[in-house]
Amino acid sequence: MRIDLRSDTLTQPTPEMRRAMMDAVVGDDVYGEDPTINALETRAAELTGKEAALFMPTGSMGNAAALLSHCAPGSEVICESASHVYNYELASMAVFGGLLPRVLPGVDGRMAPADIRAAVQPPVYYRANAGLICVENTHNLAGGTVLDPAYLADVRAVADAHTLPVHLDGARIFNAAVALAVPVAELARDADSVMFCLSKGLCAPVGSLLAGTREFIARARVHRKRLGGGMRQAGVLAAAGLVALDTIPPLLADDHEKIRRFVRFFQQYPFIRLNAAATQTNILVFGVDHPRRSAADLLRLLAEQDVIASGFGDRIRLVAYRDITFPMVDRCLEILAELFRQQF
Repeated sequence: MRIDLRSDTLTQPTPEMRRAMMDAVVGDDVYGEDPTINALETRAAELTGKEAALFMPTGSMGNAAALLSHCAPGSEVICESASHVYNYELASMAVFGGLLPRVLPGVDGRMAPADIRAAVQPPVYYRANAGLICVENTHNLAGGTVLDPAYLADVRAVADAHTLPVHLDGARIFNAAVALAVPVAELARDADSVMFCLSKGLCAPVGSLLAGTREFIARARVHRKRLGGGMRQAGVLAAAGLVALDTIPPLLADDHEKIRRFVRFFQQYPFIRLNAAATQTNILVFGVDHPRRSAADLLRLLAEQDVIASGFGDRIRLVAYRDITFPMVDRCLEILAELFRQQF
């Protein structure tokens, strides 16, 4: 049995999603005439507490369209050094928007508000000026850490002091909401725009939503088309997204518990380096501090047992999702225990 812990992008659509896709009523979304797309966008706006929303093929396109809609070319985007928009979106902000990342260090995915404040350049004509603050919730490379409403309010205060917008890369914001037991809208409240993915833990096959004011979404629609994201009878995809929003969020707590089982297991071994307190959702990032074995060795040994994980330099990432069952987690722990006994 292959157990693939690389990413929650591996989720399979549920039978209910497949039926909804088969039965979806569709139209031409470029004309704004796909009723299922329109219903999904309305639902996304309600959930995030925003005026309007826009269906996107991918989260990366959603982020790119948001940055382009907020910023003029030559502006700086203040973002955390391990953020997705900086590391994993092929420099789209620079390629498509002429935008410059102003990268700040973070602790558990958080830029200190004082550092954000200090990063805003004086408004002189011969320097690039800040155009946007971008935060990520949950934070992927920090191990699924959560930004709470108090922190987001502090970021908002800095943004307001400098008349800057805030974009929230909320690819996994539903995981954050479940972990904090707060509505998604509360986490999106202090952001001018928010993007979330349907195709990660929410199990839909394709799609993300970008939400903000009606004026902002009108601009984003232009950028989506320019980026090649205008789709026609896309309601077959939106139908799965509607089912995802109605059925999957209550199940995300199970994914968090699966990762907590890994954390409790690893805490027995002093050569495993992890931050248990910061492991709050469905992602675990850990290192291997062993005199004879490395993270790469552990990845190889796991792969030989049909357990697949992701490597990030000297760290390993495990991600839980609906298709990783509790028995699969237990099997992984049995395999790890035997590897540690024999090989470490």
